Amino acid sequence: MSESFVDLGKVDAPSGVMVLGMAGWIDQWRELGLTLPERARAVAAAGGGHFREWLCEAVAVPVAADRALPVRASTSASPFDGEPAIATLEVGLGLVWPESRDRRVPIRLGDLPVDRCGMVVGDAAALDAWTGMDDEPADGLADVSYWGRYKDDAHEQFGGEHIGRFGGDGPRGWLDLPVAEAATRAAELTAWCDRLHGQGLMVSVEKHTDDHRFRRAGWQHPLHVGVIEVGGCQVLGIEWDQGDHSMRHRGERVAGQVYPVTLEVDEAGEMVMRWAIPPYGFDDEVE
Repeated sequence: MSESFVDLGKVDAPSGVMVLGMAGWIDQWRELGLTLPERARAVAAAGGGHFREWLCEAVAVPVAADRALPVRASTSASPFDGEPAIATLEVGLGLVWPESRDRRVPIRLGDLPVDRCGMVVGDAAALDAWTGMDDEPADGLADVSYWGRYKDDAHEQFGGEHIGRFGGDGPRGWLDLPVAEAATRAAELTAWCDRLHGQGLMVSVEKHTDDHRFRRAGWQHPLHVGVIEVGGCQVLGIEWDQGDHSMRHRGERVAGQVYPVTLEVDEAGEMVMRWAIPPYGFDDEVE
């Protein structure tokens, strides 16, 4: 039975090199010697492959630099809540499959774990500008959200809009505040709860780093997928459901939870990169 795919969006890679990497570590490559673009270019020049240092991992491949590249996915039911979760991620590379290679035999590039913080697909050079959770936002803005037992009391006292999520109401809070104002508002909420209740209210301040922006872009998507601009390019990010990650991918590489990345040929004779995550089987549990 053939897989059924859904379109997730498009990315562009004017440098001619595309990366599938772990979102939680993209900004750390620059701290480890060679930059992400330098490493990715070298790997792509050899036809593509996996590269890793410390906790940072990625796969790089050569792509057509003059067009948008489609990203799509097939799904399987999550063992956590039964909702659709990505089973195969596929990216069109815009390049013709080489005549010298057997179309029936995938080219193995390596394997990748599912990062608890999400995955990113995009131009290698653009991703060198990625801002992580500890960086400062380029626009100077942040989002404040709160939830918990006393959320209704807090809303009556402080206000705040419903920040919607796909399939649920989401927390309450305020979007696009100056960072200093966001910090002040969060401090007021926390102090109020400490004074009246002691606990029962969670408060979060998320600066508009790329790490946060890609998750925000996917708030309304059933697969937690969003496209943002980074370094002048369209980059696609996937936030994994935390319950699903805990059930299917916990331990990541240390626990052997890694999944193969291959180059294959599509119906039009062009190359696609596929990252295949087998469906979860409860019979596979290790006692």
